[in-house]
Amino acid sequence: MKPKLLLRIAAALMLLHTIGHTLGALTWKEAPNAAIARVITEMISNRFDFMGRSVTIALFFEGYGITMIFVLLLVSVCLWLFSVDTESRLTQRLTIVFAVFLIAVSITEFIYFFPLAASFSLLAGICSLFAGVQKKSAR
Repeated sequence: MKPKLLLRIAAALMLLHTIGHTLGALTWKEAPNAAIARVITEMISNRFDFMGRSVTIALFFEGYGITMIFVLLLVSVCLWLFSVDTESRLTQRLTIVFAVFLIAVSITEFIYFFPLAASFSLLAGICSLFAGVQKKSAR
């Protein structure tokens, strides 16, 4: 496959990942059972001082989730933009950097989250790596 197509596939995979993550991040307080509802209640209700501010674990959890929405969206946009000029040496290097980043993210997602999210990142990383290697070998 051509690098342009591989990068666009990677961008689409990460956009799907972003959509799924957004749905999860915005609905995490909807508990599927009583045990999880108790955990969520404790996360929300127990406040502590941190860097001059009264916070909860729920605020950190929600903030990290929302931050990741923006990170995943940025990755999607960058991969799409890389596909526009696949001949540039800078694009080639950035593509490989993004591939390594996405593979590292997928490992983290496999360990701490769940396989579906990790699969999107891993496949996007593999597509990006193949795109970067193809461009490199073509020169």
